[in-house]
Amino acid sequence: MSPRRVLIALTGASGAIYGWRLLLALRDCPGLERHLVVSAAGVSTLRHELQRDVGELAALVDVVYDVDAIGAAPASGSFRCDAMAIVPCSMRTVAAIAHGLSDNLITRAADVMLKERRRLVLVPRETPLHLGHLRRLSMLAELGAVICPPMPAFYLHPQTIDDVVDATVARVLDLLGIEYAAAARWTGLHTAASSARPVA
Repeated sequence: MSPRRVLIALTGASGAIYGWRLLLALRDCPGLERHLVVSAAGVSTLRHELQRDVGELAALVDVVYDVDAIGAAPASGSFRCDAMAIVPCSMRTVAAIAHGLSDNLITRAADVMLKERRRLVLVPRETPLHLGHLRRLSMLAELGAVICPPMPAFYLHPQTIDDVVDATVARVLDLLGIEYAAAARWTGLHTAASSARPVA
């Protein structure tokens, strides 16, 4: 069988670390063909927040596209892509996808995922959200996208920033349908009181 094909996009919202850690996790997932596209603003944010360049991301994937290559393979529904995640996803990108403005490869590929009824996961990184943001996110949810804001999971007792980020990365991988052995998972409360309580 051909490997599963996944497309990852990074845009200019704060939170480049989410995209970076997702690509690191995908590198350790067998049976995947990894594709990448980064917006111009995403390149700037990557440099500012992580002091990294696209070349370092490219080393983690199989194929890299120019964001302006509107005729590249992911721009067509005949290109079999199993899932796409935009991590982080700027509100500019949210608005463009919600209104069908396929003005670069990221927004076009996302539009393709929606029209082909394939899995599209958006990780919007903005706060607070005004009504326009909420309405566009709601539109995308109605169109079939999965909206996954990077909310910290404190029940996992994170000790570092990477722990916080990786909890979101694990959720994104779950939503993409990708098995990730290193994911920390909730197994229920385990206290002396609860274990001693009789079952009704």
